[in-house]
Amino acid sequence: MLLEKGNEYPYSSQRTVTYGKKGMVATSQPLAAQAGLDILKKGGNAIDAAIATAACLTVVEPTSNGIGGDAFALVWTKGKLHGLNANGPSPSSISIDAVKEKGHEEIPKFGWIPVTVPGVPAAWAELSEKFGKLSLKEVLQPAIEYAENGYPLSPVLAYFWKGAYNSYKKQLNGDEFKHWFETFAPGGKPPEVGEVWSSKGHADTLRAIAETNAKDFYEGDLADKIDAFSKEYGGFLRKEDLQNYKPEWVDPINVNYRGYDVWEIPPSGQGLVALMALNIAKGYEFSHRDSVDTLHKQIEAMKLAFVDGLKYITEPKHMKTTVDKLLSEEYTKARRDLIGEEALLPEAGEPPRGGTVYLATADEEGNMVSFIQSNYMGFGSGLVVPGTGIGLQNRGHNFSMDPNHDNALAPNKKTFHTIIPGFLTKDNEAVGPFGVMGGFMQPQGHMQVVMNTIDFQLNPQAALDAPRWQWMKDKTVLVEQSMPSHLVQALAAKGHQVQIAPHSGSFGRGQIIWRDPKTGVLAGGTEMRTDGAIAVW
Repeated sequence: MLLEKGNEYPYSSQRTVTYGKKGMVATSQPLAAQAGLDILKKGGNAIDAAIATAACLTVVEPTSNGIGGDAFALVWTKGKLHGLNANGPSPSSISIDAVKEKGHEEIPKFGWIPVTVPGVPAAWAELSEKFGKLSLKEVLQPAIEYAENGYPLSPVLAYFWKGAYNSYKKQLNGDEFKHWFETFAPGGKPPEVGEVWSSKGHADTLRAIAETNAKDFYEGDLADKIDAFSKEYGGFLRKEDLQNYKPEWVDPINVNYRGYDVWEIPPSGQGLVALMALNIAKGYEFSHRDSVDTLHKQIEAMKLAFVDGLKYITEPKHMKTTVDKLLSEEYTKARRDLIGEEALLPEAGEPPRGGTVYLATADEEGNMVSFIQSNYMGFGSGLVVPGTGIGLQNRGHNFSMDPNHDNALAPNKKTFHTIIPGFLTKDNEAVGPFGVMGGFMQPQGHMQVVMNTIDFQLNPQAALDAPRWQWMKDKTVLVEQSMPSHLVQALAAKGHQVQIAPHSGSFGRGQIIWRDPKTGVLAGGTEMRTDGAIAVW
């Protein structure tokens, strides 16, 4: 067997659309996709398959997510779309003053200060209880087996794992970080492509979650271990914070884009950014995808939406404006009118006053799930709860230390959140789930995938394969190497500061499943920029 040992970014160049009828799972790791399909074949539905796939991803792609992260889901079942927000809040004892007393003017990326309550286990249990057909114990079994017995690393996974190890080795010097290295760099080095990695602690944790419907994580022995670890190193998180947590069912938000309804989870997620950008874009007609006019207006719309999102999005009760006002025709037109022929330097407007994994599943009953979970910044905080395999997220890094900011750090508060699942409907019928993971690339990926699908009639795979751009800040735009050079030059002529990325690792990793409403046939696309796979039945 030939194994890739280099550290060049490895991704394949072309895939074709995948079709199926009885069930489909699309995600970034073949083992996780197959686990979800196995659950469908055992009599589970799309919700069971999503949970199984998500649990497997904490094992087979720990570079992007984990048990100690957050999750969001959009679930289509019996003709209705449901939203689940499993975003954990900040600890009850944290505050801006408390962080400053520890010597920080900004919230650090690593260690205990940015750790918020994990929502992932609660999300699995909530989805299983409300919509699942099989027990959580049966659904988590594939993940338990992979954690216990191990699996060989795939190429893109090994690339990001090695990168994280090299970074953490330089930055994580405290004693509290030793458990990360013991877990993810056994023997003092990261596992290579094709090398088998396992985590007995991870398996035991998954087993405890499965047997107690996640209660052990929030109320039992696992909660005690998290609490003790936090106390030992001066963290703010306590068992009471875990006990008081419950995920929230929410009403998804949407805009109508050329006859299709595009759905996102409401704030504190950044899905609103994608909707604001699409709202601006629908005021134009786009005849060609590969034209400078199309790219220029897309980028300008995204800039304006993003600066508004960064200023206003936080937990809804702390927002100084509302979703409706940010999506209003009056405000959208005012933002659209700012777009001219030259690249603008974006500023937030004044509305009218008042590291991540993604998966999509579908079954023959018509159920469909758009699901996303993350530890943030790859492995997260750099903290692993001893003996458990639980890598804790660092989502609190997104809070502002400015007390006047909408997203200011406060006790029991949910921060601006980057991970967002997407869903598309037309005439009150499901078209299907879609998503593009990858930090602040996510709403930008959502916009580009939606427009590729609706404006330019691309199939799911082509919509994902098309060259991507990413607005970074001010007038700076990052583009893939596959972006035609004449378009790069034309954007530069309009004042965009265009940078060509060295590889495609920063442009997100997406999945799509569309359903034909007449035949029920499923059409799926998976990401060529990672080890993406579709398991189909």
